[in-house]
Amino acid sequence: MTTTEIEIRGHCDERFAAVRETFARNFADEPEVGACVAITIEGQLVVDLWAGHADRERTRPWERDTIVNVFSTTKGLTALAAHMLIDRGELDVDAPVTRYWPEFGQAGKEHMPVRYLLTHQAGLPALEGDLPQETWLDWEAICAQLARQTPRWMPGTRHGYHAITFGHLVGEVVRRIAGRSVGAFVRDEIAQPLGVDFFIGTPASEDHRIADILPDTRTPPAAGVIASAVSAVDWNDRARRAAEIPAANGHGNARALATIYGVLACGGEANGVRLLSERGVRLAATEVAAGMDETLKAHTHRTLGFMLPFAEFNDVRPAGSFGHAGAGGSQGFADPARRLGFGYAMNQMLSPQPGETRPPTGGMDPRGQLLLAALYGSL
Repeated sequence: MTTTEIEIRGHCDERFAAVRETFARNFADEPEVGACVAITIEGQLVVDLWAGHADRERTRPWERDTIVNVFSTTKGLTALAAHMLIDRGELDVDAPVTRYWPEFGQAGKEHMPVRYLLTHQAGLPALEGDLPQETWLDWEAICAQLARQTPRWMPGTRHGYHAITFGHLVGEVVRRIAGRSVGAFVRDEIAQPLGVDFFIGTPASEDHRIADILPDTRTPPAAGVIASAVSAVDWNDRARRAAEIPAANGHGNARALATIYGVLACGGEANGVRLLSERGVRLAATEVAAGMDETLKAHTHRTLGFMLPFAEFNDVRPAGSFGHAGAGGSQGFADPARRLGFGYAMNQMLSPQPGETRPPTGGMDPRGQLLLAALYGSL
């Protein structure tokens, strides 16, 4: 396949022609099926491109309004919801979780501070027991289970990626404070004010524009919690699209991610919409946990809910940027130094292969890294 066989739609400032060329090349050189990429600078979209197909059979074209599951990239939106409550003085991350969620104070967790939920230091990276996958569709059951569990390590002494539980732990605190689910909070306080498409708990009315997730079919993915959580589930199932799984099933597109992170890159306000104060943005970008991740078995750097670049893996993202990536390749981040927001989403997943050294979060996905190299080479 040559790059000329893929119709690249949308707009791209001439300054970033290399991004458009790289986006097209990804369809020729990488196993790309359908995807979108967007960049904002000073709150304005300078790149907004989409191409390919929304299904494996390549019968449905990827449209301007196509949305797709971005997996753990969803965590960034869940973290942002918490930061908005912190910014408003409604959430104290140094207060015990029990201040907001009294039932959480079981099994030695009575004094655990909220911050450990955001930094993956709570010691609750997975649910205990052999529970059926349908359990993840029951918010109350998951939260009750997490409240009962004993941490796997002394909270605060280690960090280990809470691949799915992060969303329920942070999301339940948001729900207790805001009086509505984290999905409703993101819809009302972030997506609608900015006029972007992002759902945590996606209604059936949007099914016609959801791209199907296409699992990696190259070789069996490397063992690990991320691969297991993704490969063992049919994420195209209507029930899983509808459920609120705030660590793993947000549906959106690159334009939404770049717009949201673009606001954070501009000090928390752009185009008349403020999400965070400048102080709140600095808090969101400040590293608070680093070292060997107990779950990922890779060196990671974290803020309160966001991920920092993987410098050890020659990540193209510059120091000072923050955001979150998702299994399979999607990502969104803010670069405050350049007042830049970035988003990339796709339906063909790429899983870490045996022997590969890139982190299994998708943060080093070759497609995204090539796009970022083109972006930063254009600045």
